[in-house]
Amino acid sequence: MTTLLSRITVEPGKCGGRPCIRGYRMRVKDVLELLAHGASWEEILTDYPFLDADDLRACLEFAAAQNDHVLLHAAAS
Repeated sequence: MTTLLSRITVEPGKCGGRPCIRGYRMRVKDVLELLAHGASWEEILTDYPFLDADDLRACLEFAAAQNDHVLLHAAAS
């Protein structure tokens, strides 16, 4: 695990066990949605002062890792 990914935490009783940033109630999904809807890093870091740039990088790295698996397709019949 990279240093950045260690910032992503999962706790059964917090946010329904979904991945969060450093134990805060800020889900990785929340940050990714903000970025997807056009929020700049500066806006996010201003609106959520407990976050830093490495937290945003960790969210992106986490999302990339989730997409790194082989897709198996059924054979055409």
